[in-house]
Amino acid sequence: MEPKSPSKLKLSITGFTRYKRVLKTSIIVLVVVLLLVGVYFVFSPGKGRSVFKESYFCVVVDCGSSGTRVNVYEWMSEGESNMKFPLLLHSYPDNTTKSSLWKNSCQYHCMQTEPGLDKFVGNSSGVRVSLEPLILWAEQVVPRERHADTPILVLGTAGLRRLAIDNARQVLEDVEAVVKEHAFLYRKNWIRVLSGKEEAYYGWVALNYKMGRFGNYSESPTLGLIDLGGSSLQAVMEIDDTREDTHLVRSKIGSTEHQILAYSLPAFGLNEAFDRSVVMLSQAQWFKENTHNTLEVRHPCLGSDFVQNYSCSGCLGLNSSYQNIFSGQTWNAESPSLHLVGEPNWELCKGLAKAVAINSSSLDWSQQTVGTNCKAGSSSYGGGDFINLTAATYPSARFHALSGFYAVYNMLNLNPRANFTKIWEEGQQLCSRSWANLSSISRNQKYAGQYCFHVPYMASLIEDSLCLGDKEIIFGPGDVSWTLGAALVEGEQLLFRTTKTETSISTLKNMGIMSSPVVLFVLLLCLLFIIYRCQIKLPMPSRNSAAAGVSLPSYVAHPKRRPN
Repeated sequence: MEPKSPSKLKLSITGFTRYKRVLKTSIIVLVVVLLLVGVYFVFSPGKGRSVFKESYFCVVVDCGSSGTRVNVYEWMSEGESNMKFPLLLHSYPDNTTKSSLWKNSCQYHCMQTEPGLDKFVGNSSGVRVSLEPLILWAEQVVPRERHADTPILVLGTAGLRRLAIDNARQVLEDVEAVVKEHAFLYRKNWIRVLSGKEEAYYGWVALNYKMGRFGNYSESPTLGLIDLGGSSLQAVMEIDDTREDTHLVRSKIGSTEHQILAYSLPAFGLNEAFDRSVVMLSQAQWFKENTHNTLEVRHPCLGSDFVQNYSCSGCLGLNSSYQNIFSGQTWNAESPSLHLVGEPNWELCKGLAKAVAINSSSLDWSQQTVGTNCKAGSSSYGGGDFINLTAATYPSARFHALSGFYAVYNMLNLNPRANFTKIWEEGQQLCSRSWANLSSISRNQKYAGQYCFHVPYMASLIEDSLCLGDKEIIFGPGDVSWTLGAALVEGEQLLFRTTKTETSISTLKNMGIMSSPVVLFVLLLCLLFIIYRCQIKLPMPSRNSAAAGVSLPSYVAHPKRRPN
């Protein structure tokens, strides 16, 4: 192949130079246009003012024993400077929520499906029917563009804790199968069963955050918490001493360290407590088999017109001494069916409620003496019958009674600071009503007849089991749930831990960094500077190229050799 002639090389160099000039001019024009757009966004009213100020969301699903509930929390990452926690902007559902999932029977803000997931072992479709409507509702609350960076926590409590490990794992796998079909951010370890201590601690965090007790500028002591669920009871308080205890939780919030005693008592919730009352009655009464092959028991806390078949879900964990009484009787081991008949007697009802509250194993429950347990000074649970919270040293004498406590108080229409004399009086009046009358004032017909038992049981728990009768007890607020504490403690950490390692670009965008006009303007300036530097250093073909170390092809004609 013959080398190009000098004239052709000159034309090639001229064409290349024109091409470079056009390209250079086009790039400069493009950059100038982008800079003008950036300047417009920077200086236009309402543009570029939300950098680092965008809120974020967290979805928490509470898988309880009586039902499955969902809460959505909206936070601002820049909260008060004296707090480690972010600023809560809004929690959903609220009083404006309208949905078929709204359950007035919760007595507080509640989006709920029933029954609890622990009733769906081996029933994946039941888990889906319970869970999916709640997640779909949460997707309507959280803006669509925020779904991918919104963490969802699905946390089980006492209902799932009482299941066998394999059964609980199966339910959680069914839950994960539903969650992963939706757009929320999730990980397998965000779907789990809480320990009793975790549930109690999260409730304490939620209460004190809600009441403004955290922060360097808060001189008020933290508040104690007693939280009554369907299956379990939580009692939490801060203490001063540094003793070692299995229930002790050490936590640092802001610059303040807290030492917290967190108790969670299984089978002390309202529903399981009533089951235990039925079992205790079974020891004191004769059973007779009726025409429906069920067992009849007469209950002193039920109205005279109360007659109902009752499935004793809490009777599954009875000890052998309780189960012996059923020998020779027709009995469904999976869900014992009883025929409850009301036989109202206020004094017997009070004695029965107290015996259940202190977990007494005595058959002579009708002769319980008020206050005898608290005088013993015990402060431990696990083998004992009660917890004496007054035996510990703690900075606050004020406790808030939430969830089931609040529901009973709200039904009695009492003052939040009502004393126990008033509670007992209202309880006696309540128990004098017929079951039909109780049903008319109850939002939950399933448990309407049990209200007469709930009142003395609640009072006995506080006075005789927890030994807080002489302390200030405030019922409510009704919208505080441990789910708020879980979102506070876990939600923000999970969000930023995940986005840091896996979705950092997406998070930066959602936080306003990638879409910020100011950042865009700076990036464009950097781009312009890089292009400018590259252009002035770009080598161009010229006469001095050879001196610069660029060798050009030689076009010197060599004479032909003559043949010899």
